[in-house]
Parts: sequence; C-alpha cells; structure tokens
Amino acid sequence: MTPAPRIDWEAEADLVVLGGGVAGLTAARTASLRGLRVLILSKGGPTDTATQYAQGGIAVVAPHEDSVESHVIDTVEAGAGLCDEAAVRSIVEGGQAAVAALTDLGAVFDLARDGQISRTREGGHSTRRIIHAGGDATGAEVQRALNAAGLPVLFGAAALEIVTGRTGVQGVIAVSENGFGVVHAPAVLLATGGLGQLYALSTNPPGATADGIALALWAGATVADLEFVQFHPTVLYTPGGLGRRPLISEAVRGEGATLVDSEGNSVTAGVHPRGDLAPRDVVSRAIAARMRALGTDHVYLDARAIDGFPQRFPTITASCLAAGVDPRSDLIPVAPAAHYQCGGIVTDTHGRTAVPGLYAAGEVARTGLHGANRLASNSLLEGLVVGERAGVAAAERLGEDAHVTEVSFHTVPRAARALVQQSMTLHASVVRDAAGLAEAALRLRDAVSHSAATRLRAELTGAAHRIAGATGAAASDISALHGKADVDGTAAAQRITAFEDAALTLTAQVLLLSAAARTESRGCHTRSDHPAPDEHQRHSRAVRLGPEGHPVPAPDGLDLTDWTQDAIPSAS
Repeated sequence: MTPAPRIDWEAEADLVVLGGGVAGLTAARTASLRGLRVLILSKGGPTDTATQYAQGGIAVVAPHEDSVESHVIDTVEAGAGLCDEAAVRSIVEGGQAAVAALTDLGAVFDLARDGQISRTREGGHSTRRIIHAGGDATGAEVQRALNAAGLPVLFGAAALEIVTGRTGVQGVIAVSENGFGVVHAPAVLLATGGLGQLYALSTNPPGATADGIALALWAGATVADLEFVQFHPTVLYTPGGLGRRPLISEAVRGEGATLVDSEGNSVTAGVHPRGDLAPRDVVSRAIAARMRALGTDHVYLDARAIDGFPQRFPTITASCLAAGVDPRSDLIPVAPAAHYQCGGIVTDTHGRTAVPGLYAAGEVARTGLHGANRLASNSLLEGLVVGERAGVAAAERLGEDAHVTEVSFHTVPRAARALVQQSMTLHASVVRDAAGLAEAALRLRDAVSHSAATRLRAELTGAAHRIAGATGAAASDISALHGKADVDGTAAAQRITAFEDAALTLTAQVLLLSAAARTESRGCHTRSDHPAPDEHQRHSRAVRLGPEGHPVPAPDGLDLTDWTQDAIPSAS
C-alpha cells in the first residue's frame, strides 16, 4: 500500500471556493457578507482567470427597446433546442440586479455621449444590450472590482480531491508550495473555469485544465453537454502560434468589421440572415469551410472602416500591433480556437449539484442557460447571477459536521498533455466525424494503459489529530497558511501539473464519449457524417463515473435530488 502523504497545513471554513474568477469571487463575497467563513483556493495569481481576458462585455437587458423576453428568445435560439428555458429566464431576470451589485462594488462601465451606460451588439443578439468597460477590457474591470473586495485567497494552491461522507461534502485536499493541505468545510463551490487546454489553440488561460469537471466526477456528481465546445471564430492568427491566443472580440464585428477570405470575398454571405453577426457556431463553421475550400489556415477581419478603433478596442489594438498588424490599415488574420465549454457539471440555477454540499458556478457548470451553443456575453452574466445565488445557497450547509481525518493515495489514468491536445485538436474541434472521434478515443486508451497519475482521496476514519504535522488556521487568518512548511515550490508545481493532466485526460474521455453518441449536428457540435439535426436527439446527455471509474452514460443525470432542508431565499 502506498503510504499516506504528510499533511503540512490545515484550515477550516464554512465554504471553500475553488477558482478566483467572476463566479467564484461573487459567491465568496456574497457568502462572506452573510457571515460565512470563506476560503478561496486559486491555482494562479489574482488575474490568472478567464474573466480577466473577457473582452466583449456583459449581456444584460437594456432599459429601452429591449426586454427579458427578447433576451430569452435570443439565448434559446442560439442554444439550438437544448436550453432549459426556465433557467434562461431565471438568469436573465437576475442580470440587472447583479450588474448593479457589481457597480456598487466599484466597477466602472463605459458611458455613451448622453451619460448613460454604452451598449453594443454582438453575434446572435437582436439589439444592443452588451455593456462594456475600458472599450474591450470588461473582464479586467470585473476582475479588478472583485479583487478589491479583499477576500481571503490562497494563491498557488490547487484542490486535488473533494472529500465526501455520509452527509455530503467534508472538505478538500489541496497542494501548494507549502505542501499537502486539508481544508475542513461542509460546502465547496467549483468555479474553476473551462477546458480550453484540451486543445492546442485556445483563448483560455493556462490554468483552464478542466479541474472542476474531474473533481466533480470523482466526487460523484454528473456532467452533461460536454460535446458542445464553442470555438471563438476570430482569434488572432500568427504562423506557428500555440497555447493561449488573443481573441478579436465579436464586438469588433458588432461595430462594423467584416470577415473576408484571402481573395477578398465575404465569408458569411448567404450562410445566415445575420451574416457576420450570426451565432458563433455558424461563423466558426463558415470560416472552417472556407479555409478547407481555399487550402488556407486563416481568414481576415476587415476593421479598417471603424473610426477610432484604438480607442474603442485598446487591448485588441495592442495585441495586433505586437503581431505586426495595424487594424487601422491592415486586414487582421483570424482563425477559430477553443473558447468556451457550453456544458459542465449539472446544477440548478443556485449552483447545487447532486452531491450535498457541492456547488458549481460559471463556465464549469451546466445550468441549462447555454444549451448547445452559448450566446455571446452571457457568460459573465451567468457568473454574476449564479455566483451570487450559490453564495447564498451555501448557508444551507451551516451546522453540518464536516471533518477530514485521513488521506491515502489512489491512482487515476493520465495521458501526456501533448498527446491529448493533438488528438482533440485533430479529431474533436469545429468539425468532427465518427472515425476521428474513435481514433482519438483509441489513442487516449492506449496512452493511459501505460501511464498513471497519483491523486489523493480521503478516507474518513480516525480523528483530527491523526493528520500529522499540520498547521491549523481559520479561513479568516489566511496569513497563517503562508510560509509554514519548507517545501520545494517546483515539487508543488509538478504535482499540480500531474493532477491537471489527469483532469484533462478524464474530461477528454467524457467529451469523446458524448460527441460520438450525438450522431447529429446541433449548436457548436458539428458532425460531417451527420450534418443535420435530429429531432429525436433534442435532449441533453449526462455522464457519470461507473463503478470501475470509467465514464458511462447517466440517463437520470439531469435530475437533481432536493437535498436541502429549507428553502433558500433568492440572492436578488
């Protein structure tokens, strides 16, 4: 038997939040204001989040010439038949209050000449309802405002396991530069972001390694709709570029930029009534088709007619200039890249999963808002609304006895990240088919049969003092968790990387299973061998881990057991 690891630090909290983006910080602030002891674990630094890079804005119903009903209709249309309309309406209705709360926190949005909040239009929207900050730096402003709230965050720390027991969540096991640690808590919120690092090209930060999906599955929760990965149509193309690439926001097209190919012809003409402002899946497919037809690896965005481009889009301008492109005089080379996971951990609109005490919010969650394709700028909206509600809902776990007492090593499959990314990029990108999906699944299966990663799993036996060598701290005393152990930071980074590779491997397996089962084209899931939607498949598919630890279909996985004891009031 592999010996248990030394536990170097401990903490106690009422709520542990994993992730430091919009959903996680909103939930943490909300819970803290209600008296909960909150501790946030973040793998990176204060700005290493997908929120930081969000350019477009927040979709929220405008006070004039707009309505909740209009926003719901646009969202449901983009979702291609798989949205939960009740969830859509609930989240859209909460948008204005959530933005008001963010403004009260100090967020500053751009104003129009009349002094009112400026609004733009993006793909799939029927009107100008997208609010923005700093031109194209909305996410950075949201991140700044939430970071300024001064919440207790342990940076450079990754959760390796969510510990559960008879009454649900008991806490988490984590690793940081201070070694292995345990946080005892009856509630955990997964706000870990997306799965962009499954692919060679992505708009996501390096930490978007599907951690939350894997943690939820290992804890017994279900996931759904992972086959629906949104590829942003217009990421800045540079020859040989890999990893996170700067995106060229849809707001650029909303302001009048047009997509053209290498011969100067429109890419989207005749493809969709909204042309360049069609939903993202439509535009991504049109670009992919044109690139295949012409044998090129990119197309162009012509933004030369936009007056004041550098002032309206300073972040994009800087990225372009760094690549040797001046948007005022040059065509901008663009190509699709992995951008957003529309599915995720199955939750209700308050972030509850099927596991008592386990919550999820933001990109990692599947509330039913996005369906088969996310409507532009609905992501920050969802993070704000559901994040706040999850922070309120976590109070239902107060009083639950939660304690982790002993840990031991278990193993899970892990393939090399380069192999995972290559397989997914080749066979599970914008356009897929049965042969390619089967090839990717086979390559992963062969790879994991020769490799294993170690992960921690708690065994709930004994008493607290059996965790040897630990240093205890309350969630409010975050300073007590820094500098308490003489641990090599490089070793911690290696442990986190191994965990991330295991999470990516498991998530890739789930995605391939779901994509192979969906023998139709719908939303941002396109099958070249099944190019049309199938009305009989107009439903979500859930997946959980079977007894042997492998992903299996979960026909009842969308049904969330009502494990709450009392009704939880609305967050807004």
